[in-house]
Amino acid sequence: MSKAPGLIADDNAQTIVGKVPAVTIFFWIIKIAATTLGETAGDAVTMSMNLGYLVGTAIFASILVVVVSAQIATKRFRPFLFWSVIVATTTAGTTLADLFDRSLGVGYLGGSSILFVLLIACLSVWYWSVGSVSVNNITSRKAEVFYWSTIMFSQTLGTALGDWVADPKTGLGLGYEGGALLFSAGLVIVAATYFWTKLSRTLLFWAAFILTRPLGATVGDFLDKPLAAGGLALSRYSASAAIAVFIIACILFLPKEAERTVSKIDIDAS
Repeated sequence: MSKAPGLIADDNAQTIVGKVPAVTIFFWIIKIAATTLGETAGDAVTMSMNLGYLVGTAIFASILVVVVSAQIATKRFRPFLFWSVIVATTTAGTTLADLFDRSLGVGYLGGSSILFVLLIACLSVWYWSVGSVSVNNITSRKAEVFYWSTIMFSQTLGTALGDWVADPKTGLGLGYEGGALLFSAGLVIVAATYFWTKLSRTLLFWAAFILTRPLGATVGDFLDKPLAAGGLALSRYSASAAIAVFIIACILFLPKEAERTVSKIDIDAS
């Protein structure tokens, strides 16, 4: 009997449709836009509204808890919900990194180092607990919790790393344009490694995921920081609104496909 298109030919296997999007070029386009929005929106609340990093972190952390709870509770891939969680992690990551780096005096390099250790620890515990950190295996609630925890750490790390690379006083001093070029070059190297080598796809995914955050952070800072600081001095509100509209348009009109996992069906021998 012939199989319907899209089904697995092996009678002892099944395709599980996941709750996260397939990793395609469209995924990365929206991801970079979401990280840029996280920077401009986070700065809009903490700086333009003068609420400060602690209050801003509390606001965005509360939003994150609500949307990530909804994401974990849902039974299927919902594009708007998924990307709402991504944006929430970027905004919370922006304000949290700024709170550590600036308000608590840890500094950009210190904050980046601490967050890198936390990220590696999260990935290690995830691998030890589940046996894989691949996005192809987000098929249980435990894996999903680790997935979002890792994303949160990576988004926060990206903010601190982007600020450290750009800052002329306590960082590398490359500026926002230089930082964007540096992280773009890093992504090009990751892409080339993906296409021309057999290096672990999981490792390359997380490398690219981490690099897109500081890229978005430096682009966001370039858009809204004062001219004297090397930015374009655009309104944080208008920049955030324009990026949000772009993300919504991408979700509406670009192809949307959930990640799929092939697994064996347990057969009762009795």
